[in-house]
Parts: sequence; structure tokens; C-alpha cells
Amino acid sequence: MTSNDEYVLQLLTERGFLTRDQVEAASKSMKAENETTLDVLVSGGTIGEDEVLGTVADQFGLKYCHVNADAINPEIVKEIPADIAKKYGVVPVVADEFSITVALSDPMGYDAIDSLRYVLHGRDVEAVVSPKAEVQAAMSKLYENEEAADVQTRDEFAGLNEDATGDDAPVVKLATMLITNGIKMKASDIHLEPMEKEFRVRYRIDGALRKMDSPPKRLQSAIISRIKIMSKMKISEKRIPQDGRIQITVNGKDLDLRVSSVPTNHGESIVMRVLDKSNLALGLPQLGFLADDQATFERLIKLPDGVVLVTGPTGSGKTTTLYACLGQINTPDKKLITVEDPVEYQMSGINQVQVNKDVGLDFSAALRSILRQAPNIVMIGEIRDEETAGIAMEAALTGHLVFSTLHTNDAPSAVTRLLDIGCKPFLVASALRAAMAQRLVRAICENCREAYTPSERELKMLGQFSATIPEKMYHGAGCDKCGRSGYKGRKGVFEIFKVDDTIERLIFDHAPATLLRQRAREMGMRTLREDGMLKVASGMTSLSEVLRVTMGDAD
Repeated sequence: MTSNDEYVLQLLTERGFLTRDQVEAASKSMKAENETTLDVLVSGGTIGEDEVLGTVADQFGLKYCHVNADAINPEIVKEIPADIAKKYGVVPVVADEFSITVALSDPMGYDAIDSLRYVLHGRDVEAVVSPKAEVQAAMSKLYENEEAADVQTRDEFAGLNEDATGDDAPVVKLATMLITNGIKMKASDIHLEPMEKEFRVRYRIDGALRKMDSPPKRLQSAIISRIKIMSKMKISEKRIPQDGRIQITVNGKDLDLRVSSVPTNHGESIVMRVLDKSNLALGLPQLGFLADDQATFERLIKLPDGVVLVTGPTGSGKTTTLYACLGQINTPDKKLITVEDPVEYQMSGINQVQVNKDVGLDFSAALRSILRQAPNIVMIGEIRDEETAGIAMEAALTGHLVFSTLHTNDAPSAVTRLLDIGCKPFLVASALRAAMAQRLVRAICENCREAYTPSERELKMLGQFSATIPEKMYHGAGCDKCGRSGYKGRKGVFEIFKVDDTIERLIFDHAPATLLRQRAREMGMRTLREDGMLKVASGMTSLSEVLRVTMGDAD
């Protein structure tokens, strides 16, 4: 019935037309050698052909309709020679000077459509899906008096490259569709993962991976090749990891995709990071700051010199926060330079330097060079080693304001991390102005947000924070706008560690992070969990989200 029954069975099961038990039972009852599980299910009446073909057609964006030879203009039949129509199982149904629409019984008959475009000299070919018996009946009636195609046409068709990937090829459209669908669903990452028996597609939406309907396994290589072409990677190189970049416009919005390819047991795994330039327009309020923390952080980023660090694990939004800071302080009277690996967003009015280790331009080398450019403000993508950290600290002491990121679990631990990688305590004490730890929590969908009374278990989980929570809490009931998840978008929870005279002395004495944290708490620092609980109380996010991202917060 189709060219990939295994995929169709999976699709029908996921959409609720079949159960796994029905599929297993049909698989065991196959008798004929060329009979498939899907054939058994259809012939036994478990599912109708209309349901099968209609579902698969819908999956690939095609229309499903019935075809009747009597309703087709005989002149249209001349558009496709009889031998080609019969070879690929298609019947022309509508045509004009620019395009032709054909009916076929296999919704995944990409090869037929792709080949027809070349036979018809680039003419646009569209497809509708119809039952196999109707296509065959129409073909027999329409072509009963047609002679075979001339030799020239047959030779032209025989010379086609079945793997052609022109701009109108179905594989090209499918690869583009995988990207555009992810962007429309607000995915931050698009994962194309070759598994043993499927080509898995997953989108990371609001920090959580969601599995999508998978393309046919047989199209895996073609789709991956197309993505590699788009990102300017070497198609023939499949043994080593590669990196690339794609620029694409979706709904009038220009987007960049950072593409990574890694060889795995079952093919090359592709991950595309969606870099949405609209994030650059985010101000500090949009990041999720409460009013007092926002005021504190705004004061910090307007200091004339010093080091301000943003800490947290990978994927916690550190880079977005730094870009929001730069956007707020980027004025014509200041010179801003960044050193990044890679440069994720192009920002107007800012000099951005791309690290290139192949030519010896690492973070430390680039940082030394840009300091000779007399910048007011410097942003370093990440402090990774003693040399980079030392140069950053010295730059701060010579009148520069330096922003950077660091991988630590909380804000006070940034000091410990700097000392551990070899920074001198007196440099850290003198240069560091503040460190801010952050995490991302999913925000409750505004469209389906509703109040509820917390359970005893939830109140117990709240513990000492229960006093800050009102009688009602909020969650998302789930709606079409949030994909039934109850969440839409993400906000930050923050912990701001400011350096005062006392903390300077503690750092100089190489004090442990526990003492630094104790002093910061005395100064009024809110922990990540405390900040999160205030956002639960305000209805911004849910209790489960805050507990999930602050599991290591002991306070």
C-alpha cells in the first residue's frame, strides 16, 4: 500500500487508529509471502484504506481524494507518456501551462514526483493521494489507446539521477519543513537522530525535548545530506564531527541555525541550534527579574569597571542575559568588544571577535588584542582557564567593565572556581564586583493559567517557604497554544552575589564558599530557590518547575 509500511503503522498507532496489540496480532497472521502487516489489517477490516492513505497524506501535507477517469480531460493525459505513468503509478488529473497535478496511491512516492519534474523539463508537479484500485482503473481506461512514449523521452528519463536534490525536490522540501516546523513551534534546538529502526526527530521547546512524527527511515541519508549542503559542510565526510551554519527566513523573520553533525552507529546525528535575533531585543524585565533584583543588576552593569559574572550550567540562559546587558548599555559614547566561541548573534554597534584556535586566536590571545583597542566594555564568552581569567581581572583593574560566564552551581562558588583555576586571591578580591547565578524555569501559559489549592504533599515540599505562598497556586491546564503542556516560554530565577568590603577580605583570605555565602545572606542575597518561590507565589511558574531546577539549593 505504501513504500514504508513500518513507518505507516507507527504513525497510525501514534494517532490512535490502531493499537499495538492489533498490529502484533496482524503481524502473526500473515500468510502470503508478499503480504504485509498493513495488508492484513486493511483486508481484515481493522482499518480502512481511506483512513490509512488519508492519515499518511495529511502527515506529508498532501490532499487525499478519489479519482475518476471520466472526470479527467483526455487532453491532460498527453502530458505524461503511458510507459512513465505506468512505471510510477501516477495519473494526471489537472494541468495548466505552469504545473500539473497527478494522483498516486503511495503518499511517500517522492521518487516518482522528483523524476517527473525532470521528465517535464522543470515543470512544477504536485500530487494528490488516491486509492490504488482507483488509480489503476483510471490508468487502464485513460491509456488504453495510448502508444508507448517515444525513444527520446525514455532515454531522457532513464538517464535521471534518482538522488537528485534540486530546489523543488521533495527531500529538499521535507528538510526545510523539519526546520520551519521547529521554528514555528518555538524550538530552541532541532535534533535529527538516526536510530536502529527509525529516523527520530525531536524539538527542544521551553527546555524539554518533544518527539515529533519521524520521516521514513529510507530518507535519512538524503535529508542529512540536504542539511549538510545547507550548512556548507562536506557531504562526503561522514567519519568526523562537523560544524556549520544555516541562514533562513521564516514568516519574514531572519534566523541563524548553528548546525552540528556527529557520526553515530546508525548514521550522522544532526543538531540545529536556533538563534533567534529577536532575543536581542529582550530587556531585563523580560528575563524574569523581580523589581529589586532588576534594580540591583542594572546598577551593576552600569559600573565603570570591574568583573560581572553570570554563572550556571549549560542551557541556563547565561548568553541571553549577557546579550540583554550589552543591548541595554550599548550607547554611541561607549566602545564594546566581545570575544566569543562562536559568535551567536550579530549585534549592531558592537565589535565582535570570533575565536579561531586553528590560527592561534584563542580566548586569551583575542582578549590581549582587543584590550589594545581601548574598549570601555568587554564581554568574554566564557572564562575557561587561568590565563583568560587573569587577563580579565587585570583588564577590570585598569578601567574596563568586563562581563563573562562561568560554570558553577551557585553565585558564591564563582569565587572558588576562579581561585581553583589559578587566579590570585588579591586579583579576584579587587576586580570582582558581582556574580549572578541563574536557571530557567518554564512559565505558566497565560492562555490556560488557572488557580488551584495546593495539596498537603505540595505544602510539605514547600517546607519553610510555605509562608510565602498564598492559599491559591497556579498551573496551566493545557491548551492548543502551549501544545497541551501548560507552559509557554521560559523565565529566569536568579541569585545575585555582590562583593562588599567584608567579602573582599574573605576572598583575600581564601575563605570557603560557605563563608562567602553566609556573608552574602547576611547582606540580603536571595537564593535561587527563594527567588523561585516568589515567582511561584506570583503565578509566573509552578512549584514543580522551581523544585526541579533548584534541587541543589540547600537553603
